Amino acid sequence: MFGNLSDRLVETFKNLRSKGKLSPADIDATLREIRRALLEADVALEVVKNFTTDVRERALGDEVSKALNPAQQVVQIVNEELVKILGGEQRKLAFAKTAPTVIMLAGLQGSGKTTLAGKLAKWLKDQGQTPILVAADLQRPNAVNQLQVVGERIDVPVFAPEPGNGVGNPVSVAKDAIKHAKQKMFSVVIVDTAGRLGIDEELMTQAKDIRKAIDPDEVLFVIDSMIGQDAVNVAKAFDDGVGITGVVLTKLDGDARGGAALSVASVTGKPILFASNGEAMEAFEPFYPDRMASRILDMGDVLTLIEQTQKNFDETEARAMAEKMAKDAFTLEDFLDQMQQLKKMGSLKSMLAMMPGAGQMRQQLENFDEKEIDRTEAIIRSMTPAERQQPKILNGSRRSRIARGSGMTVTDVNSLVNRFEQAAKMMKTVAKGGVPQMPGMPGMPGIGGGFGGGRPSKSGKAKDKKGSKSGNPAKRAAEEAARALGQKPGDGSSGPGSAFGLGG
Repeated sequence: MFGNLSDRLVETFKNLRSKGKLSPADIDATLREIRRALLEADVALEVVKNFTTDVRERALGDEVSKALNPAQQVVQIVNEELVKILGGEQRKLAFAKTAPTVIMLAGLQGSGKTTLAGKLAKWLKDQGQTPILVAADLQRPNAVNQLQVVGERIDVPVFAPEPGNGVGNPVSVAKDAIKHAKQKMFSVVIVDTAGRLGIDEELMTQAKDIRKAIDPDEVLFVIDSMIGQDAVNVAKAFDDGVGITGVVLTKLDGDARGGAALSVASVTGKPILFASNGEAMEAFEPFYPDRMASRILDMGDVLTLIEQTQKNFDETEARAMAEKMAKDAFTLEDFLDQMQQLKKMGSLKSMLAMMPGAGQMRQQLENFDEKEIDRTEAIIRSMTPAERQQPKILNGSRRSRIARGSGMTVTDVNSLVNRFEQAAKMMKTVAKGGVPQMPGMPGMPGIGGGFGGGRPSKSGKAKDKKGSKSGNPAKRAAEEAARALGQKPGDGSSGPGSAFGLGG
């Protein structure tokens, strides 16, 4: 998501930070790069012009010239203007004063309306609502059946009195659905409507008729983020013809340019309410303009990361686990529980991508194999309860049996056990308030060591085996001592009892 755009902007700001006091020429050069990056990202020309004009006006004013760090101030201005074109403040879903709340979904064929209807229903269900899905797309082949399958997956009822495939009146279905929802006390009605390959009179007429019949509280236009400016033009045409109250972006995980997301709010004047960034039903979240701007500028999205963690981690369990770590009682059984907690949070790759500076390690993230967690689970589940509690009893024959049972190799089992022991030591140190030694920042236990899930390179091993090359005996001895402590020779790390890097 926004990969190319983020890279271009980060590189531009890196060049800017290398300067001290900024001249008008420096600001103009920076804005040219930003303008080029936005246009290449398929952002609407009108939006780009307004954006660069506003940034230039602020950057040439006292706001930057009087700042202690002019370059950082320019970055801050760009961030604020990005938030503005993304919609400013987040707008929440509008609920009716008297249930049910009616939400109508509209969009072109292939934009992902039906799947998104399920994601929205699941999200509302998690919020304590009682949603019902309505199959009002009676034209696309198997559209009704698809919605029923989606409803079964998330355990949400589907109102589908007509078989579809060209049979039935969508307006009547939508009206009957509202009556049914009132009788059965559903709090939210989500109406999935038909789409077309493009805007035409038939599409507009049907959408207008459905809207008039059910008087929805929200009309959400579903946009495929991957089609760029066409999505914005369609949204504008639909807003002019039918009227929409908000926008939902789908397939953001595949949008390498980001033009639609950056343009739609400004061009249509309608807020982006939600974003879908994956195929899983959980890959759905409210749209926060400030957080999205931070992601684009590679500043991360720590708030969303914290919210996801809080939602999926039990505080009592976490406290009990911390006590186990402090007492050196952390076992492979506990580690398996931690793996389960991680899986509940969704894609680990997408979580790591929310960290500040994640754009600079995009290649490692792309190479990261999420199935490594499943392989780790398979190894641990192939162990007996006693082996999970006491990994020290794992001799050669036991490890061979575990490897066969999990479909892995003995080397994989050995690697997991070694990484677990290292992690347990590190966790114990942290739990007691110490700072663990992390030479080379090894990967999470069970995730193959580093983002790529691979093994250490041969060159790395060879390098570790080499001793000091210094010809000075005293210096050579000091370097060997530093290496034994897990530090890089000459990195200025302090020895025991030294807080200032003086080496004791």
